[in-house]
Amino acid sequence: MSREGNAGGRAEEAAERLDALRSWYADWRGLRVAVLGLSMTGFAAADTLAELGADVFVVTESADPEYERLLPVIGARLRVGALDAVPDELVAFDPEVVVASPGFAPHHPVIEWTQREHIALWGDVELAWRVRDKVVRADGSPAEWVLITGTNGKTTTTRLAATMIAAGGRRVAPCGNIGVPVLDAVRDPGGFDVLVVELSSHQLWYLGLQTDGPAPLSPWASVCLNLADDHLEWHGSAEAYRAAKAVVYENTRIACVYNKADAATRRMVEDAEVVEGARAIGFDLGVPGPSDLGVVEGILVDRAFLEDRRTSALELTTLEDLAAQGLAAPHVVANILAAAALARSLDIEPHAIRAALEDFRLDPHRIEIVAVEAGITWVDDSKATNPHAAASSLAAYPGAVWVVGGLLKGVDISELVADRGPSAKAAIVIGVERGDIVAAFARHAPAVPVFEVDHGETEDVMARVVELASGIAQDGDVVLLAPAAASFDQFASYADRGRRFAEAVRDRIGGGTGDDHDDPAHPSG
Repeated sequence: MSREGNAGGRAEEAAERLDALRSWYADWRGLRVAVLGLSMTGFAAADTLAELGADVFVVTESADPEYERLLPVIGARLRVGALDAVPDELVAFDPEVVVASPGFAPHHPVIEWTQREHIALWGDVELAWRVRDKVVRADGSPAEWVLITGTNGKTTTTRLAATMIAAGGRRVAPCGNIGVPVLDAVRDPGGFDVLVVELSSHQLWYLGLQTDGPAPLSPWASVCLNLADDHLEWHGSAEAYRAAKAVVYENTRIACVYNKADAATRRMVEDAEVVEGARAIGFDLGVPGPSDLGVVEGILVDRAFLEDRRTSALELTTLEDLAAQGLAAPHVVANILAAAALARSLDIEPHAIRAALEDFRLDPHRIEIVAVEAGITWVDDSKATNPHAAASSLAAYPGAVWVVGGLLKGVDISELVADRGPSAKAAIVIGVERGDIVAAFARHAPAVPVFEVDHGETEDVMARVVELASGIAQDGDVVLLAPAAASFDQFASYADRGRRFAEAVRDRIGGGTGDDHDDPAHPSG
């Protein structure tokens, strides 16, 4: 028999065993599982599988020392080293299933080998769904899952939805890409009524491998907030990225929430295979239809989850109240409406949603006002790591001095510059891929002054940014850090980038030079 035939036969045998593994209480003992990666997600997978009695082999290029120390304690083996080729130790282990951390792209050599050898390939979300019954509710059923994805706004919407659901009296955990592995939430001994699961396109790609399997994930409700090109270097194309995002709607049981202002999300819902009876629920900033949430004369309303939705609506909150909380930027209002739709699908009352919003605050580095000095407002939106997110920031602050740049992740920034660049007062370009951004301004916004920060040292970048911005901005202006790019070329993370920006602003203001408007250096171009 050929090698391919052997692989196919082995895959059939493994599939029969895996088909039975749909519960925490199934027999996982001795199952050979290779876990790829030893980040927070990888360790959660290894720990879960070891607790189930599986034979766990962790393969990673680098290991956090704390996780590395714990692996022998839980009974898992570890191989640390380069993964530009499939390790001999992994081949010898002959895994029945591979559980990959979301950082492993489809074109990674180990992922390609796994699929070529017909070995089952899961992400952590698939594993969590299979063992979700470890802790159940009073009625014996596991927590309901609500799924959230989108190019931008995922974490804010996840936090919003969880806060609203908690205000309605449910035990809820925000988890997934937000920073708490789904497996940790599933195994929490306290148990939950609802898991609000933020999913990246990477996690959804892995989940999409299982949509036709024996135990497909079937959420209570789901949303894709918006779609714009991102992570193209990981997925390989815009089409593949969109296909991954669309997986969020598959097998939804109650509510498929979509953005009426983003036609791509509507098409995802139309194309999805859902459970019979699931409803399409739209949201945007306009007047809502009978199955939508929207805004009427400054009031956020629900016309989807009430009996007489043809002729009436339920008030959720007002734009005036949101403005008082710093939550009135258009893209934040859209996130609030999406979160409210998810909460209302679970019968959370409008008064609970309003109460939740009264105490809600955005996370740091999301259109966060760092300082207001000499009439200049300094805003940190370092979380705007792609053009779509930056466009929302620029819409909230037209005419700003725009701090832009970083790693573009294969995305063309020209359209953003063409749309939003001409209205900027000036652009300050940072990062290693400055050339593409400067060229885009030259083509699409030639009248806008453009300044480059070419400092190679991380410590110097934001000090120079603030120095330049102080020489440009005047009373009434906004200086907006909305990079439209990833941070890893010069900073440890988007949070590190935002923190350094805020520190540079405070250092300059503290030094008594916040109202110094000397002419800046000559602009580029």
